Amino acid sequence: MTTPPFIGREPEIARLKKLLNKKSASLIVVRGRRRIGKSRLLAEFGKDMKSFFFSGMPPVAKTNAQLQREEFAHQMEREGLPGVKPDDWGNIFWALSKHTEKGRILVVFDEISWMGGKDPTFLGKLKTAWDMYFSKNPHLMMVLCGSISSWIEENILSSTGFVGRITIDLVLEELPLNVCNAFWHPKEKRIAAYEQFKILSITGGVPRYLEEIMPNLPAEQNIQDLCFTKGGLLVREFEEIFSDLFSRRSASYKEIVTSLADGPKELVDICSALKKSRGGLRNKYLDDLVKAGFVQRDFSWHLQDGREGKLSRYRLSDNYLRFYLKYISRNLSKIAKGNFPPPLLTSFPGWESIMGLQFENLVTHNRKTVWKLAGISPEEIVMEGPFFQRPTQKQPGCQIDYLIQTRFHTLYLCEIKFSKNLIGKKIIEELEEKRKRLKVPRHFSMRPILIHVNGVEEVVLDEGYFDKVIDFSQLLE
Repeated sequence: MTTPPFIGREPEIARLKKLLNKKSASLIVVRGRRRIGKSRLLAEFGKDMKSFFFSGMPPVAKTNAQLQREEFAHQMEREGLPGVKPDDWGNIFWALSKHTEKGRILVVFDEISWMGGKDPTFLGKLKTAWDMYFSKNPHLMMVLCGSISSWIEENILSSTGFVGRITIDLVLEELPLNVCNAFWHPKEKRIAAYEQFKILSITGGVPRYLEEIMPNLPAEQNIQDLCFTKGGLLVREFEEIFSDLFSRRSASYKEIVTSLADGPKELVDICSALKKSRGGLRNKYLDDLVKAGFVQRDFSWHLQDGREGKLSRYRLSDNYLRFYLKYISRNLSKIAKGNFPPPLLTSFPGWESIMGLQFENLVTHNRKTVWKLAGISPEEIVMEGPFFQRPTQKQPGCQIDYLIQTRFHTLYLCEIKFSKNLIGKKIIEELEEKRKRLKVPRHFSMRPILIHVNGVEEVVLDEGYFDKVIDFSQLLE
């Protein structure tokens, strides 16, 4: 089978290549959501050097520490390193170190939480092996890689055993939109931005999903094949994500993301929706989802001095999860029978409001491009993000899709607007109402920005109300 071309990740590759100039061994952590391209990145980086790749087994019911060791020994044999007894991780690491003593070598432990999660001695013996054997080769690069970021953070990054040993912690996020455009090659210049948006509103910038795009087919056919056809990648993906990452507690994590499918919520509102009391375990589940890259916690801040406030909301930042929960999961029985008709996307319940949330995710994931298009230097920015203020007796509540505060006392109010039709003059009234509700300190300037996906009426541009009008196609360029 032909491997899809490797697209993007130039900054991450460049960061790894910098380490080639070091005169000491490098212990690297690479983490990010499932399907984000961690293994592909490392394979691309290691293609010109001697490399050893090992992966843990998925945590099914009967998988135990001994089976993980045996599988590792089998993988060593397939890498040309036979004869290793899988009785003890210390012996396994020592045997591997004998083949990595000299020269430029990359060693990757993929899905490390699966590999060592069942054996309480795994990480201690890995740390000892690093100190005694692996680190003695100044040209060795060892990567600890995984999808369960919370496990990596708790057991490696925050562990006293690994303090001072981790060279870099590389967190892979979604690909920028201008990189996603390449997945439509060679047709990207003649496919409308709105058609690309239909796909990206489901896949986000997740490389594995984008690899499934067939550029010669319209968006609706691609969506039908991926999301509404029996056996389609995105039909089964949701259950695989939660069973692989969260195992026996997957139901609790599913409850939380389901509660966020219709929009951001404060912790108290999540607990109310789930009919649960506020507790440490619930906070941990939310924290795990944030670290896994599925949920974002947005903090509001004090405009007077730019200090982060205590008020925060959790937002489902993963476009695929929301689309699955709103539209795929509700039609699973029809999909399984093979009788789900080709979808007319705009006829889905709540389509426009859900696409608005998906569009906001795409824009906030690509905030640096927005800064560039708006002419804002990163050095100027004091705070930025979705902004909200609670209603009080003295002031009404307010919510800004995306707000940028600069050190020059300028507030950029970004209205991120999805509409299946051209956006009319009413958008000015809506943003004016938000502006009036916002409690703004004296001497602050406000500059409205409109970010849209499907065009605006000429009258909106003629009014000159917006300092900048950004088309979705500009984010793709």
